Amino acid sequence: MMLIGQLARRTGTSERLLRYYERVGLLASSRQANGYRDYDAAAEQTVRQIRALLTAGLSTTVIRQVLPCALADGSLRPCPGVLDKLRAQLAHLDQRAADLAQARQTLQRAIAATERAE
Repeated sequence: MMLIGQLARRTGTSERLLRYYERVGLLASSRQANGYRDYDAAAEQTVRQIRALLTAGLSTTVIRQVLPCALADGSLRPCPGVLDKLRAQLAHLDQRAADLAQARQTLQRAIAATERAE
């Protein structure tokens, strides 16, 4: 078992974020008699999975649905609806990438036109 400070150090995540993950149902702890949060050994892996899924652009709402499907190696076992949610996020990221590429191209053309006018 470990306290919140230990979990924060081991995962590089702030105590504030750990409390937030707990509040939104992504992380669980038990309470000691003095009220301190006590996390089990699996909490470290759970936090790493949460961080990876956040980095992938998933919302905490979707992560709450995906986490029960997470395996220790970071992969996911098939769970109803999870693959659809991941595919939807991938499509969203693809659209954002296309939008950014278009914005980049527009900016490059504006820079080139401005340089030619100098």
